[in-house]
Amino acid sequence: MLFYSTTTYVVGVFFLLLMGALFLTIVQEFSQIPQNVSLMEPFFQVFWMPVLFIVPLLTMKSIAEERRLCTLETLMTTSVSSWAIVLSKFLSIYFVYMLLWLLTCLFPFILTWVLGAEVTDLRVFDSAVLLGGLSFIAITGLFYIALGLFASSLTRSQLTAGILSFSFLFAVIVGGRFLAEVPFLSGSWAGPIEGSLEYFQTFIHLEDFTRGVLDSRPFFLYVSGTLLALGVTGLIVEAKS
Repeated sequence: MLFYSTTTYVVGVFFLLLMGALFLTIVQEFSQIPQNVSLMEPFFQVFWMPVLFIVPLLTMKSIAEERRLCTLETLMTTSVSSWAIVLSKFLSIYFVYMLLWLLTCLFPFILTWVLGAEVTDLRVFDSAVLLGGLSFIAITGLFYIALGLFASSLTRSQLTAGILSFSFLFAVIVGGRFLAEVPFLSGSWAGPIEGSLEYFQTFIHLEDFTRGVLDSRPFFLYVSGTLLALGVTGLIVEAKS
């Protein structure tokens, strides 16, 4: 049903325009100043900008709108369980989310077609950066969309669900980095706390992935967070239906 919704196409166009503008900005910067990294590395580093807006837009009406229209209660009267409802919504939104990101992989090919041989200086097709960046997007997307569904299950209002989702994502993506830079938590006494905060540093995980370093700890962190968020969402849907 996502492909029958106008919102999906509006979100898709907005996402591709935003990522296209960011990509062109990075290309322009690389064309003026020589760089030692692949062009796609800074492209993946701005992933948080579209995520903070795209994920709430895709998830805010998934459960909240069904509760407002009372169609969720009708659906629960059938043999379908709350877990099946949550999982189906999660998988469908995740499919659209990854489809949009995979479309951005056409940008290097379009750039190659436009510039021809000149594009070799930009190191666009660095396999380690491309595979690592897409792996990072795929694994973190699981957790981010699960958080969006959790926010949507807490209210009947799409707007409230979108704000909650944005707040959760901002806290997860930016909050850890902000806390790590607080002087109060950087003293010698705060060694264990500082180590724990580093474990939740999304941007450190991204740097590792784009360098081809696939650590098992981020996989465990995001997958376990996804299962926890989906489990709580299933309980909320079952309790409020």
